[in-house]
Amino acid sequence: MTVNYSRIGVVGAGAMGRGIAQIAAQAGSEVLLLDSFAGAAERGREALCAQWNKLHEKNKIDAAMRDAYIARVKAVDSIQALAGCDLIVEAIVEDLEVKRKLFSELEGVVTETATLVTNTSSLSVTAIAAGLKHPARVAGFHFFNPVPLMKVVEVVAGFKTSPDVCKQLAGYATQMGHSAVQAQDTPGFIVNHAGRGYGTEALRIVGEGVADFATVDRILKDQAGFRLGPFELLDLTALDVSHPVMESIYHQYFEEPRFRPSVITAQRLAAGALGRKTGEGFYRYDDGVMQQVPEAPAPVVEGTPSVWVSPRAARRAELLRLVNTLGAQIDSGATAAPHSLILVAPLGFDVTTVAAVERLDATRTVGIDMLIDDAATKRRVLATNPATRRDIRDAAHALFARDGKAVSVIRDSGGFVTQRVIGTIVNIAADMCQQRVCTPADLETAVQLGLGYPRGPLAMGNLYGPTNMLEVLFNLQTVYGDPRYRPSPWLRRRGALGLSLLHEEE
Repeated sequence: MTVNYSRIGVVGAGAMGRGIAQIAAQAGSEVLLLDSFAGAAERGREALCAQWNKLHEKNKIDAAMRDAYIARVKAVDSIQALAGCDLIVEAIVEDLEVKRKLFSELEGVVTETATLVTNTSSLSVTAIAAGLKHPARVAGFHFFNPVPLMKVVEVVAGFKTSPDVCKQLAGYATQMGHSAVQAQDTPGFIVNHAGRGYGTEALRIVGEGVADFATVDRILKDQAGFRLGPFELLDLTALDVSHPVMESIYHQYFEEPRFRPSVITAQRLAAGALGRKTGEGFYRYDDGVMQQVPEAPAPVVEGTPSVWVSPRAARRAELLRLVNTLGAQIDSGATAAPHSLILVAPLGFDVTTVAAVERLDATRTVGIDMLIDDAATKRRVLATNPATRRDIRDAAHALFARDGKAVSVIRDSGGFVTQRVIGTIVNIAADMCQQRVCTPADLETAVQLGLGYPRGPLAMGNLYGPTNMLEVLFNLQTVYGDPRYRPSPWLRRRGALGLSLLHEEE
């Protein structure tokens, strides 16, 4: 098979540059590796050779393939050596002026038909190409680390990028074994833009004193199926990487409330508690192993009060069956009996608001998150309000833990934890489609491959119901008065019409 680019140059021999060089060589391209630091390119080539030798030892590739890959990579020591390349991939420091200077130098070396691409994750492709004689041949080609394992690449069109350049790059990505997604030149492109909701909303929840880091992580893994909790993920990526990205996207979108960063990560960054690589982040790490935060057992109580379930509770019939299955007596009165545990199950509202609006005895009122079918989760989440009595809280905790399922009890929060985080993720994704940052299909592919979510954000919204997502967001906006939660027109219109969030207009 003939590859789209027979000879490519990779500028930057760090982890990203080496990864790109590896998959390019494996696709059949000759690769010239260049780095501004003396000896770095040759060390990068040696690291690639060692990687291919390991793959051969593990019988992942045969000796002929190993030798062919090694022969295709050459370390060079000057930009002039890249003159004959069809494609140059820049993978250097995230500094706009440094990148612009490099591209200007490259333009003076390569032919007019060569394509120039940047692996930037947060800078504008248009700004990088500004001032060049041929900006139409400049595009974003954003890979994720580790490149060989993260099978997605964002092809980003700058303001003047030729559509043919993007088409050619997408085809080359396929030849390298990656899925290409097309993005407009907007802050964060697809993956880093779509990923704003997970960590920032979790940080807001902790910042409000709703729950601690470990509890939020447990809830989102056990209740919603995420592989890593947001704070485990922040520790993995490291705050010296993730916090500047939060700030960059927030400021590039002119302080859009949906992307507001958190003082929590700013403080921890200043303290050097970066995460796994420093041995301390939201968790502690001994020899690289995360130290688990123990979870308190369910309380032991004497007797269980009868349970009255609000007529307005989400999934009320399912909740009544659950309470009955757990062995509690159901209070079926029009109003709660004087000693009954009062259960509410709001979407978006906090327990306090529901108790006040429904004129319930707040001292006996506890909320339960019923956004997701109980049978589909590994954890139940209860929320108290400021007036909830300790004995009522303990009785509710003990009741819902009776069958062995994990239970987290949090302080009052509009939308509990899962509703808030999923609602924010879905809303940001919907607005990306509204802005035409990318197609719904490319959004789903990019997020699943780039972020490892259990499903794409639009599919997530469809699963839990666009109308439910709308209700969560409208009610969160009411509780907090924050435009962060205003529903995107894409979500609002499709929810109102009963359409899939993946639906595109004719």
